[in-house]
Amino acid sequence: MKTALICGVSGQDGAYLAQLLLDRGYQVYGTSRDAQISTFRNLGRLGIRDRIHLLSMAPSDFRSVLQVLTKAQPQEIYNLAGQSSVGLSFDQPVETLESIATGTLNLLEAIRFLGGGIKFYNAGSSECFGDAGHAAADETTPFRPRSPYAVAKAAAFWEVANYREAYGLFACSGILFNHESPLRPQRFVTQKIIAAACRIAQGEATPLELGNISVQRDWGWAPEYVEAMYRMVQQPEADDYVIATGVTISLEDFVAHAFTCVGLNWQDHVISDPTLFRPTDIAVGRANPAKAQRQLGWEAQYQWTDVVRSMVEVQQGLQA
Repeated sequence: MKTALICGVSGQDGAYLAQLLLDRGYQVYGTSRDAQISTFRNLGRLGIRDRIHLLSMAPSDFRSVLQVLTKAQPQEIYNLAGQSSVGLSFDQPVETLESIATGTLNLLEAIRFLGGGIKFYNAGSSECFGDAGHAAADETTPFRPRSPYAVAKAAAFWEVANYREAYGLFACSGILFNHESPLRPQRFVTQKIIAAACRIAQGEATPLELGNISVQRDWGWAPEYVEAMYRMVQQPEADDYVIATGVTISLEDFVAHAFTCVGLNWQDHVISDPTLFRPTDIAVGRANPAKAQRQLGWEAQYQWTDVVRSMVEVQQGLQA
């Protein structure tokens, strides 16, 4: 039986990844900052909370990281921990940098210290690319981060690359474009949209207030994206991969489809509020996932319309 450690197991990706690894016969350890008080709501929703060994770990504290690795003795580590909101990173830049960049560095250094051939996956982000114009970003596209979150993720990416090249570690990064699911908290705009559309369809009069709805993104289905993470770690050699659907649409399109799914015209219920705009934002996020298709045999099956419909259906079930 293989043992995997998921850092940040309580989040959307961590929960789906834990489910995937359990289904493949792994023993799974998962961390959060305080496992004693965390609700692990997502693990509960998937019905797997009691099947995971839960540990407390502070990624920015090397001693804490080393203790967890020593206790879990994993063959694979999936680093999904850290402050995960682009918007919040403007308000908490230091926390964002420490939790992502310092946390990743501590994990890499602990792996190097312990030896033993641990395989390491790092959650990268398409936010690192910044505004690449209308070109589809791939693994060779330069980074131009436009938020503290993106800066932190870019630093973590290069830490992984450095440890892979300097010390021969099996360390890889998945450069994931936006991926959603019903496990998203409502601080993420997609879940905010879905929840509001369903509430309004039930008679609530309060309109949905959003920032810039002209931004364009590549939206995929989170349960498929954790499969890509797993496949990266199973490769004979570590490498980095862009993970995306290859289809880009505007946030306005996402909103319109969500309201269409509940039988409403979005223009009657949505307000674009300039005060909600970010200090800097990415106008267009476009991806070329050809390398993942070619080398991992991974290709997104859910397109953005499937993602919206599935999220609406689950939300309606929760509100019923």
